[in-house]
Amino acid sequence: MKKENFAAYIFLLPWLVGFFLLTIQPIVSSFYLSLTEYDTVSDPYFIGFENYEYMFVDDYRFWEALKVTFFFVAVGVPFKLGFALAIALWLNQGVQGLSLYRAVFYLPSLLGSSVAVGILWRQVFHTDGLVNYLLAFLGISGPSWLSDPDTSIYTVILLTIWQFGSPMLIFLAGLRQIPHDLYEASSIDGASKFRQFWKITLPLLAPVIFFNLVLQTIDAFKTFNNVFIISGGNGSPVDSLLFYTLYLYQQGFEFFRMGYASALAWVLLIIISIFTAIYFYTSKYWVYYESEK
Repeated sequence: MKKENFAAYIFLLPWLVGFFLLTIQPIVSSFYLSLTEYDTVSDPYFIGFENYEYMFVDDYRFWEALKVTFFFVAVGVPFKLGFALAIALWLNQGVQGLSLYRAVFYLPSLLGSSVAVGILWRQVFHTDGLVNYLLAFLGISGPSWLSDPDTSIYTVILLTIWQFGSPMLIFLAGLRQIPHDLYEASSIDGASKFRQFWKITLPLLAPVIFFNLVLQTIDAFKTFNNVFIISGGNGSPVDSLLFYTLYLYQQGFEFFRMGYASALAWVLLIIISIFTAIYFYTSKYWVYYESEK
């Protein structure tokens, strides 16, 4: 081994130790626990794939959690990215006070999934909250947003759209990389603003859209803190806010079925991996990289 390589491995040693002890070892342990019946008190009892069989055959709440989560991802992610792109396009027009706008718009994303944000959102959409107060001012009787299973999921979707700052900044950075000469040339040829957006902006911004799409989809599947606070920790009303991560938490830390919770975690990992693989596979049909011929 060369002296230079030896020095590099010495510097990498702390990271390697942390990677194997804090990442690889927990992953392997969780897979083993998913094949056991484990209540965190007694020793794990190996039961093979019974947890997975029960999950797919007999656990109706598992399917309910999947349905709620898939709906949230399918609706929340496109609307969040669309709204973030619209704001980025507006800011890219040379708005005065750009730095202030960027800071203000990014603030909700900076707060992230903090408990304070969940409590704030719960108060805003409470029966006597700010939204119904404004509706009453207009002479409209607002519904009970959080108590009605038909509207509760949309309050969480609005919350994730409100936290659009992170993808907005990435879109804004991508828009700044598009050569302005292309827009000038297309304007001379008589192209409308919509045609410029469709033929220039979207194709050249496709790698950034793809990047945001992957990240936001993964984050949407992992949504937990806000839903836990808004639903009171049980997915109410009538399991309309029973997100997958919340159900996983209930099984592991409320019912102490840690083996079953580990199996749920592995299924979630597989689901996210499938979505990511689909994105990467289909990207060759719509993502344009300038370095490619």
